[in-house]
Amino acid sequence: MISVNNLTLSFGGFDLFKGISFQLNSDERVGLVGKNGAGKTTLLRLIAGELQPTKGSISLPSHVRLGYLPQQMKLALGKTVIDETRKAFTEIIQIKNDINHISEQIANRTDYESKEYLDLISKLTELNDRYALLEGDTADARAEQILLGLGFKRTDFTRQTSEFSGGWRMRIELAKILLQHPQVLLLDEPTNHLDIESIQWLEDYLKNFQGALLLISHDRAFLDNVTQRTVEISLGNIYDYKVPYSNYVELRRERRQQQLAAYRNQQKLIEDTQEFIDRFRYKPTKSVQVQSRIKMLERMDIIEVDEEDTASLNIRFPEAPRSGDVVVEVKDVAKRFGDKLIFSDVHFTIERGQKVAFVGRNGEGKTTMSRIIAGELDFDGYLKIGHNVAIGYFAQNQDELLDGSLSVLETIDMVAVGDIRTRMRDILGAFLFRGEEVDKRVSLLSGGERNRLAMAKLMLQPYNLLVLDEPTNHLDIRSKDVLKNALRAFNGTLIVVSHDRYFLDGLVDKVYEFTNGSVNEHLGGIYDFLQRKKLDSLKELERKQVEQKSKNIGSKTSNQKIQWAERKEIDRQIRRIETQIEIVEREILSIEKDISEIDIKLSDPIAHGINPSSKDFFKLYETRKADLAQKMEHWEQLAAQFEELKEKRNNLNE
Repeated sequence: MISVNNLTLSFGGFDLFKGISFQLNSDERVGLVGKNGAGKTTLLRLIAGELQPTKGSISLPSHVRLGYLPQQMKLALGKTVIDETRKAFTEIIQIKNDINHISEQIANRTDYESKEYLDLISKLTELNDRYALLEGDTADARAEQILLGLGFKRTDFTRQTSEFSGGWRMRIELAKILLQHPQVLLLDEPTNHLDIESIQWLEDYLKNFQGALLLISHDRAFLDNVTQRTVEISLGNIYDYKVPYSNYVELRRERRQQQLAAYRNQQKLIEDTQEFIDRFRYKPTKSVQVQSRIKMLERMDIIEVDEEDTASLNIRFPEAPRSGDVVVEVKDVAKRFGDKLIFSDVHFTIERGQKVAFVGRNGEGKTTMSRIIAGELDFDGYLKIGHNVAIGYFAQNQDELLDGSLSVLETIDMVAVGDIRTRMRDILGAFLFRGEEVDKRVSLLSGGERNRLAMAKLMLQPYNLLVLDEPTNHLDIRSKDVLKNALRAFNGTLIVVSHDRYFLDGLVDKVYEFTNGSVNEHLGGIYDFLQRKKLDSLKELERKQVEQKSKNIGSKTSNQKIQWAERKEIDRQIRRIETQIEIVEREILSIEKDISEIDIKLSDPIAHGINPSSKDFFKLYETRKADLAQKMEHWEQLAAQFEELKEKRNNLNE
């Protein structure tokens, strides 16, 4: 599908890429990884045709539809959300207009046997076929489905795009790209402005995407759930791994250990051989052995060890001064912006040393509450900041609040006071600003560099309450891991707003969910919360089904009749689940039989007339194993539903 051939890209005397090559096949989902500045975004721009390489080429069939979502884009204004999204249907709209125009011509003609009339009929047939192929009749329904999946509400569809933040307008652009059914998707950090629910929706969408995907993301869980292959860019070179991100990390470590071991063994051999040559070079009795060893060295293929990009953050937050036991106490807090109510009747208490997460859909008030706690917004209700609490606040747009005219060092110098001034360069060095880089203007920094600089400002005094709003935006995966470890070691109190599930996992022990104008407390980590959310959604669906059934019986129905109806509905669901389980079990048996037959053939491929290098045969094998895993997962889900329904029926019978 896409072939990158010996590509080099130079800026001045610096080679960003050094003769890299790789292929992206039509059905692959590939994660493109590497530290900030390695060239990931630049490679996508090269493939999209926005940049030209210094040397080498990129091959892409001319008929292939390519969808490219950049990190930064010009966002359209002056239209409603749904009208802007419908721009994705340019071809469908044009075909519909052509169909109407030709239909009108045909209706007004009577020369049924003429060539012109028959040509119009033929053209109309072609257009109708193309319209059906593009699913023109369901275009608006598909647009609504994707907008809802990306977090918009139906009431948002008629709002002007200018009323939304840049992150929400990015979602509109993503919706337009997905609706165009591209055969190749190039996505540069698509989750940066998505909440957890929208990320999960996008995950499911991309898993079923029929085409090639090249994805840049610093969300480890998202990469693991979506991609099957990982391509790393490091120090101008490409390293290709046929596994998702977490497996790549392990394989990368193993590969480097093997390289180092082989390199050390060879260097020892070279050293010993050279020592023998130098020792006996001028002894006639050893001349044959000496010449043999010289030739051996000349023929030896020298093992090279991949250069490793070892630059990474090295940070530790200052010791937190002791605060009171209660750090933040919130009672009956409400917040409005004009006529819009963000949340009301909010109650919670955060105690010393706790690490909590604010999660929820965008627009539900996570940032608003963070700003209230930080003292940046007024509110209704009661909020108390505890004794001796010093708040360090990292805003979601903290990088945008920096003065672009200042240098990195000047930015720190503006806020550093006391003894900390003697450690300014050390702190900047810990955030990868070293040597001349401290004199670089803020306006020239990348998004990740500005985020690191904003985080460095938090190190300038010992806070005991950190309120961090999306601190990982624009940070690469290694930098996220280092920040996470530093926050885990922080002995103060932490409130973090984030949609990055891997970052939150193991960091927080309580989750506050902002939803529908309220705030709900959930004990446990982020994955405990997400698991409960899924279970609650299933229970809510069943509850609504039972309620609807009860309403149909009538308002005067007695409690006994309602219970009878509920049991009847549950029995119907149980029978349906049992039927589905039987079907899936038969399918599992069939797949297991296929795999068993393939295993027999694999044990002796030549005897069964199979070419051991046949990709199609092994692809069939992998496909059947994937089918089995999918069916087993489906069976487990059905079995869990079956047990839950039986328990509900037993409870009704008691």
